[in-house]
Amino acid sequence: MNRSNILYLAVGALAVVVAVLGYQLYQDRKKPEGVNINLGPGGISIEKK
Repeated sequence: MNRSNILYLAVGALAVVVAVLGYQLYQDRKKPEGVNINLGPGGISIEKK
């Protein structure tokens, strides 16, 4: 491999890592949809999201 191929490989790998981390961050911050049911000391609470 010559030097330019290694550079392209490194830039491509970095782009893939940034895309995967961005998608994971998006999934973590996205609010869940549906119904949330909690059972606690005060009884049962049901929230619609």
